[in-house]
Amino acid sequence: MSITNGDLDAELAVSAAQAGAAVVRDLYGSRFERYDKSAGDFATEADFAAERAILDVLRAARPDDAVTGEESGCSGAAGAHRRWLVDPLCGTLNYAVRTMLVGVNVALREGPAVTAAAVADPFGGEVFWTDGEVARVRRDGSDERLTPWAGSSLVDVNLDPPFPNAPGFQAARLLAGPGFAERFRPRVISSTLAVAWVAAGRRAAYVTDGDLRDSVHFAAGIALCRAAGCTVTGLHGEPVLSGANGLVAAADAETHAALLALVKEREGEAR
Repeated sequence: MSITNGDLDAELAVSAAQAGAAVVRDLYGSRFERYDKSAGDFATEADFAAERAILDVLRAARPDDAVTGEESGCSGAAGAHRRWLVDPLCGTLNYAVRTMLVGVNVALREGPAVTAAAVADPFGGEVFWTDGEVARVRRDGSDERLTPWAGSSLVDVNLDPPFPNAPGFQAARLLAGPGFAERFRPRVISSTLAVAWVAAGRRAAYVTDGDLRDSVHFAAGIALCRAAGCTVTGLHGEPVLSGANGLVAAADAETHAALLALVKEREGEAR
């Protein structure tokens, strides 16, 4: 596939994510050697193979762009204006134990802004994508605009480390608070596919700790939420991606405000 027009970066992101998703589907159920990266974190051959497929698509169309891949690291100029952020298999542990809750994330950062992004669900047959202005989901070749909705009260919370804001903020403490249970219902799928679900109206919100700057895991989902009209900040209402301030992405301002208040309340109790 040859894509030469900059306006088609979003389509390129979709094509790259679909290429990775195809590999993830094809290798599903295989027995993999485990490649340990850090405590509790590992990769499989599916992670590496999916990333190679994604990079092949990106480099064929945009050979001069820089890339940061979850498995292969950084290539291109360190201060490149255009950088692709690639997470080929978000939910590796789910995948390794044959659980089909995974995502394939591809995002293009131009300067400080993500201008194109796609999150593919390999087993759901969907690609959530944005050109930086509008968020859509593609199914069977047709696109539908994403509409956030908080009515489900389902909030996905990331319980995986690292936790840079501990002991002040701890996701488990947030879930244990009576205020959370009175208003929300927790979900933990352990894949950033759930961030795309906030944009799509399938989750009321998503909460995580961590440093999300140039994150291959979160850049695409955050871009989707912003384009869909969600309310997106750090854990304390600060601009997301500005430091190790985590993420609260909510379908609407009311849900977002309620979660920030719960975060503040639980932090106060921890002091």
